[in-house]
Amino acid sequence: MPSIRQSYPVTIPEESATSYSFLKQDTRRKTSAMSGSLLVSTFMGLLINQARNSKSAQGLVGLKNLGNTCFMNSILQCLSNTQSLRDYCLHNSHRRDLKNNNRTNTALMEEFAKLIQTMWSSSGSEAISPSEFKTQIQRYAPRFVGYNQQDAQEFLRFLLDGLHNEVNRVTVRPRATTEDFDHLADEEKGKKMWSKYLEREDSKIVDLFVGQLKSSLTCTDCGYCSTVFDPFWDLSLPIAKKGYGEVSLMDCMRLFTKEDVLDGDEKPTCYRCKARRRCTKKFTIQRFPKILVLHLKRFSEARVRSSKLSTFVSFPLKDLDLREFASDRSSYAVYNLYAVSNHSGTTMGGHYTAYCCNPASGEWYTYNDSRVTPMSSSQVRSSDAYVLFYERVGL
Repeated sequence: MPSIRQSYPVTIPEESATSYSFLKQDTRRKTSAMSGSLLVSTFMGLLINQARNSKSAQGLVGLKNLGNTCFMNSILQCLSNTQSLRDYCLHNSHRRDLKNNNRTNTALMEEFAKLIQTMWSSSGSEAISPSEFKTQIQRYAPRFVGYNQQDAQEFLRFLLDGLHNEVNRVTVRPRATTEDFDHLADEEKGKKMWSKYLEREDSKIVDLFVGQLKSSLTCTDCGYCSTVFDPFWDLSLPIAKKGYGEVSLMDCMRLFTKEDVLDGDEKPTCYRCKARRRCTKKFTIQRFPKILVLHLKRFSEARVRSSKLSTFVSFPLKDLDLREFASDRSSYAVYNLYAVSNHSGTTMGGHYTAYCCNPASGEWYTYNDSRVTPMSSSQVRSSDAYVLFYERVGL
């Protein structure tokens, strides 16, 4: 669908390009009078040409919009620039997992890997059609049949779930059993719960994207604290609201982990009191994933109509330190940003794009369906940012 944020191609006249490095003295004098916008346009044009001609410009290929499939293209570009997942596909490691599992349903992973391989082996600037991949994702998740605009974060969840199911190293899931780990210390209890999770769900996708969340429920009467440990594939963060309009990602994380009071109809039953009591509830991160996906909750569903928050959320590109939110403050949890799925427009009509850092060159690019253009890292932060992809440092 048409982009709400317009982008303009920059064309450098052939004669100007050939004489660029042989400017005469009088031309140099005139250069100082050039407008800033023309200089920027010329520079961006040179960057585009350099990127197209560079041997290291792999992965810089657009995806054709099949009809309101910009949500899909945006997420695919973010995953294509997830280096560990990209290498898993490029090295055909997925085939080993598919073969070992002897599964009959492998088409989604096969088509996804084939698409990634094509994106990273294509030498031309021609956009690729993801139609074969779309056929498989809509077979796995029929909600994506057709050409209606969909939510990018929901698409990401369905896609990762589908890929995981096909390359799950567990071929026969054990029967679910209830075990009491409440007598264990929280650290040990968290490890036991994680091991039980891996007994059923264990794949390259889990290795990369899944973390563990700790929920602590404390009775305000007797002080008893019960803990629950759950896996998470992403964190959906409420957007903090401040008077001056701009908030930080850390503000959103603090709001997500803020201690809430459960009272009135929300009172839970205290394990020790054996009665419904006023309690406090708080989230911390027990296990940090290698790839941390942060979803900014910009959309709210109302009875009459949905709405969108266009609040500018400031987030770091480097050294996002999340130790403040760890169950164990000694945990190392520092991340670098490498991709953003953006949504521009409103709930009535919008468009998805992606900003990605190419793992081969370290340069940032805008992916707008068929078009791929260089961008400055200073442009990555915007009020359109919707899903943030961070990679843990030092892994």
